[in-house]
Amino acid sequence: MISSYKQDRIEIISINSDRIDALTAENLKNEIVRVTDKTHPMAVLNLQGVHYIDSTGFGCLLAVHKAARDNYGVLKFACPETKVSESFRILNLNTVFEIFESLDDCIRSFSS
Repeated sequence: MISSYKQDRIEIISINSDRIDALTAENLKNEIVRVTDKTHPMAVLNLQGVHYIDSTGFGCLLAVHKAARDNYGVLKFACPETKVSESFRILNLNTVFEIFESLDDCIRSFSS
């Protein structure tokens, strides 16, 4: 469901699905937490290609964001599709998450 690779000390996590919903959220959460389950994780969740997130999916994103913070780390989001980006704004989650339009901008933000 996800693929990941490291760029310097940052874990880049991509979702291999076009949706995060009740059918995929629990597995996705477990996989992301497994990747970020270390002290001081620095990770980017690449949302490119994800066109739909339901309430369970947003709950999943909140849970993995909290899990990273609980390990004194950071999880940022990159490349949301237009509808997903609008959903973040409507739900006011753009004030909770750090969201970047491009993967490069997101990665650069770790050094600022």
